[in-house]
Amino acid sequence: MTDIINTLAGIAAQDPLDLLRDHRAQAKENAQLSFIALLEPGDPGSFSYRDRYAVAAFTAGLLGSDAAEVFYRDLLRDEDESASLTVAQLLDLALTESAPAAGVARTAAVAELDAVRGPYGIHESENLAGENVPGPWFHVDEKSAEVLGPLTAAGLEFAHLLVLHPRDSRPDHVARLLAAGWDEDGIVTLAQLVSFLNFQIRISTGLAALAGAPVPSAADASAPAAGDAGAVAGGSPALTAVGDRISTYPNLNRPLNYQQAGLGWVPWIAPVAEADLSDVQRDALVEAGRAKNAYFRLLARDPEALRARTLTDFDIFFNTSDGLGRAEREIAATAASRLNGCLFCASVHSDRATQESGRRDTVQQLLDEGIGTDLGDPVWNAVVEASVALTLTPQIFGPEHVSRLREVGLDDGDIIDALNCAAFFNWANRLMLSLGEPEVLAPGR
Repeated sequence: MTDIINTLAGIAAQDPLDLLRDHRAQAKENAQLSFIALLEPGDPGSFSYRDRYAVAAFTAGLLGSDAAEVFYRDLLRDEDESASLTVAQLLDLALTESAPAAGVARTAAVAELDAVRGPYGIHESENLAGENVPGPWFHVDEKSAEVLGPLTAAGLEFAHLLVLHPRDSRPDHVARLLAAGWDEDGIVTLAQLVSFLNFQIRISTGLAALAGAPVPSAADASAPAAGDAGAVAGGSPALTAVGDRISTYPNLNRPLNYQQAGLGWVPWIAPVAEADLSDVQRDALVEAGRAKNAYFRLLARDPEALRARTLTDFDIFFNTSDGLGRAEREIAATAASRLNGCLFCASVHSDRATQESGRRDTVQQLLDEGIGTDLGDPVWNAVVEASVALTLTPQIFGPEHVSRLREVGLDDGDIIDALNCAAFFNWANRLMLSLGEPEVLAPGR
């Protein structure tokens, strides 16, 4: 099968950038296998091909990728032309309403980049209220829901949440999926699908910009946000309807600020019990120790997607045979997580950035002051700026960001590493945010 990321980026096989992607061959191969596992599995089960393509086309449109939207709309049209037309109409509606009302306050750093782009969201911690970004919500109208069916309609609303409101995810949103007829396995696959597309489309956007950037000369080389997100505390109709299939943790010790280390994560729907993991699910974990981790046991509900995702992750972050330094890779992950509002991922990867660099105070500055801060290092500043440009929704990463990265001494292989790291954490953040939440661990845990 033709490599889908190359196709979306307009890169031919054996082109220079394709050959540079081969430096992370496992990441390249497993990104393709993720596409197969999530969009074209051998047995789609209750999550039909038609519904997978509908969610994919809608997600691609929200992300602003014309190439990806056409690609997935064509796949959907082959399955159901009426559904394809309905998704197109819903996209027009969602995109028309995508700009927040005039006068809505935004963080200064994001406002400087683009006043109408996501990610939107309300932080649960009052300490972070100054970074709240209210934005428009989306609901499938009754007529469209009749064409698509209740499962697909609920899936599209969930996709909009993950693409544009990732940090607004609450247990109620998962409960709504259960109430619409999704089961736990299907919810994990749906979250993986939308989150993967946030990676696939962002990395293809970055590669397209890299391919289109001028080659340097030798001389140059020297809305209802409160109502929708806030109605998710215990007692909402959806939570009441699904009962103990959703865990809400009323007494959880939730983090109040971004911090390095010290956070755990709890799931809203049940992971596979460690004793019940099948051989296929254990193999998908890749590392046996992950069987102790609730997050990975939850993702094991779709083992094929989990295995491909894990191997993509390992090659992007731990393959140091060449390319970008580990600290810079972790800074890219931290910057994406910081903008998306994923306190757990920002905690883990800021801690790793400190371990790799020894620059705890500088890393903490990124957590405390946000993505607009000057870290006092031209390489780190350029990597953060590129990661933010790729994480904004729709993305604004372009040739000018490539030029900045080159100016601070990164070659194209380094740049691909930075793009892979930022794009991957638009996948990871959305899984962590949509399927559970962080907690502050007690000493010794």
